[in-house]
Amino acid sequence: MAHALIIGASGGIGGALAQALGATHRVTRLSRSADGLDVTDPASVETALAGVDGPVDLAFVATGILAPKGAAPEKTLEAIDADVMARTFAVNAIGPALILRALAPKLSDDARVGVLTARVGSIGDNRMGGWYAYRAAKAAANQITHGAAIEIGRRRKGSVVVALHPGTVETPFTAGYKAQKLTPDASAAKLIEVLTNLTPADTGGFFDHAGRPIEW
Repeated sequence: MAHALIIGASGGIGGALAQALGATHRVTRLSRSADGLDVTDPASVETALAGVDGPVDLAFVATGILAPKGAAPEKTLEAIDADVMARTFAVNAIGPALILRALAPKLSDDARVGVLTARVGSIGDNRMGGWYAYRAAKAAANQITHGAAIEIGRRRKGSVVVALHPGTVETPFTAGYKAQKLTPDASAAKLIEVLTNLTPADTGGFFDHAGRPIEW
């Protein structure tokens, strides 16, 4: 049975991904609440990933924060706070980089890896401004994912490593957000379908939950 790894499995989307894959994959779940995984701590990431049996055939990195506890996305330049921005980058950009570093040696030759970022990380799609820390951290995560795809692809020609936008999903993460939302189960089903249907020609790309490319 193929092996799936869900990092951030205690979250709304991560939990739905783990449950959906349980019927077809041997699923390994990692999270902060269940395993003490701190994606901002290199030692924690290395220890957690060291305990994962390879090879990993399918992986989702479903970690992230909208803003640190007690803070909120900035609406203006005047609202930028250096400590808030640093924490947002630590979780949303450096965290995925540390995970990819530890995960790469465990991947199968035709592995599929999806790093959940966000459409607001698209520089070309930014028409409203604001949300400086979150947007920039997700843009950085996209760049990290793109670079990792190139490097991993040199050794694993059949691999696919991409950034994925899960849609606006009904979780505590999006509480108060007034856009039409997907349920976690619906988002998970779409993400799994997209990632498993991509080909090595798509590696390094940025796609939404419907499989459509998103501009950088």
